[in-house]
Amino acid sequence: MLNELERLKETNISTEEIFSGNILHVVRDTVELPDESRATREVIRHIGAVCVIPVTDEGKVVIERQFRYPIDQVITEIPAGKLDSPKEDRLEAAKRELREETGYTADEWIDLGTFYGAAAYTDEKITMYMARGLHKGKQELDQGEFLDVYEVPLTELVEDVMKNRIPDGKSEIAILKAARYLGL
Repeated sequence: MLNELERLKETNISTEEIFSGNILHVVRDTVELPDESRATREVIRHIGAVCVIPVTDEGKVVIERQFRYPIDQVITEIPAGKLDSPKEDRLEAAKRELREETGYTADEWIDLGTFYGAAAYTDEKITMYMARGLHKGKQELDQGEFLDVYEVPLTELVEDVMKNRIPDGKSEIAILKAARYLGL
């Protein structure tokens, strides 16, 4: 199977940096295609991120409403955030984001896997966790971070995903994976 997939591989010839910001880095790569012709790939490089679906003992999810500037709307999401460095432990980052954004900590952490939200143009890898055995504490929002935190039954969130009321991809995937994991 590896040899079969290897025939699809594109090989980097050169990289030109287009933009380097705090979160995103944009490059233009020249690649050699499987037929030995060349093409250009514009790629957004991202440090990586984590997201958490915190589920209470009563089957409710601690969820957020937050304004997202690129789409100019307030949306419902699960707690999430970028890594502080490429080498940061992803579980530790998830614990930090849950505590900072919601004030909660958890006794149990379940790895729900990783996904690439837009593999055609970015390498952002998001690792998803489910947190259980929750303990409420004090929120520690970052400077300039504004969000509302509330609880919604997981079954209701699954319905919201299926009725397209939660447009955030990482939240949709984590909600559906958590529901499947919990047998809902």
